[in-house]
Amino acid sequence: MLKKLLDRCQPLFEKGGRFARFYPLYEASDTFLYTPSDVTRSASHVRDGIDLKRMMILVVLALTPCMFFAFDNTGYQANLAISQSIAEPLPSWQETALRWIGRGHNPQSFWDNFLLGGLYFLPVYFVTVVVGGFWEAVFAIVRKHEINEGFLVTSALFPLILPPTIPLWQVALGISFGVVIGKEIFGGTGKNFLNPALTARAFLYFAYPVQITGTKVWIAAEGADGFSGATPLGAMADMGIEMPQPSIEAITGHSWWECFIGYIPGSMGETSVIACLLGAAVLLVTGIGSWRIMAGVVVGATATSCLFWLTSAGSDNPMMFLPPWWQLVIGGFAFGTVFMATDPVSAAMTKAGKWWYGSLIGLMTILIRVVNPAYPEGIMLAILFGNVLAPLIDYFVIRINIKRRRARYEA
Repeated sequence: MLKKLLDRCQPLFEKGGRFARFYPLYEASDTFLYTPSDVTRSASHVRDGIDLKRMMILVVLALTPCMFFAFDNTGYQANLAISQSIAEPLPSWQETALRWIGRGHNPQSFWDNFLLGGLYFLPVYFVTVVVGGFWEAVFAIVRKHEINEGFLVTSALFPLILPPTIPLWQVALGISFGVVIGKEIFGGTGKNFLNPALTARAFLYFAYPVQITGTKVWIAAEGADGFSGATPLGAMADMGIEMPQPSIEAITGHSWWECFIGYIPGSMGETSVIACLLGAAVLLVTGIGSWRIMAGVVVGATATSCLFWLTSAGSDNPMMFLPPWWQLVIGGFAFGTVFMATDPVSAAMTKAGKWWYGSLIGLMTILIRVVNPAYPEGIMLAILFGNVLAPLIDYFVIRINIKRRRARYEA
């Protein structure tokens, strides 16, 4: 019945129809629910059966473990602080909703954690979809083209890299900047040279640092005086050098295994390495994510962190004392490696270029973390730096390949 209704309305939105100007909105709704009516009937130059929409949906599917963990960990961190009497429940609509559905603040209860986390994550996601989708529709109508499915991924990525306490108006402002300035002014999906979600995150970081940095933005509860919810990276950066040197667990307040699982303060969906690895498996099996880029990031970060760690004796920089196996599990390193660095539009395209691109991001991540302790999380800026240099990397790789072929044929 719905398909017949859409088919009857189609002439109104086609060229010459009463609502032809709004054809992108109709097309987006129709193709989201059903297969497009215009399909190739004869032989065509297609390498496989995947299309843009299916690829974007698979990326969102790969993000599902991180989304579920965002619900669980966001609620867990808040309920843990409340149960330890170092924070109080917020007098907000989230608290009212919890009481209405009969849930409390027990950090050992999965449903208490999951529902409270959802009450913080879902509004951020809703604002991202509505505001970002609005700008996508505006540009599609003005340019008279279809609404691209690329925003499905941007709208899923952006909430996962934000703290739970972020004001919703800043979410709207950030995603507007990411979509308009980071993508649409360059031509839209497939033509942006920066990752839109990271562009939005970087804008918020530099425009509103108070709401997106520090020790009191990572836990969705009202902290008492002196309450701190520092991330492990933030705790390390703020730690002075003491003798004897305390263990990393003592400084961060978390074990390596807790950081690997992800039950630590941080952005809502990027703390769990396990969730990121599940997403990486989906991307690699389907061929959407580049294993060369992922491996390059890990290799670059491991080599650089080993260099700093082995030369840390006598240093007054606490970040140099972090061994490589800690650098890989704290902060947003795993999330950025799997979902951000592998963006097929803004990343390097050549096979050799992907190795150089990934290695550069890994090197820059550790370099920013260690050399600039005022900004302990380096993966975001490192990926944006890699995005800017990706075309140049591909250019030199292609030039080298041409030079080698010319020499081989001339011989």
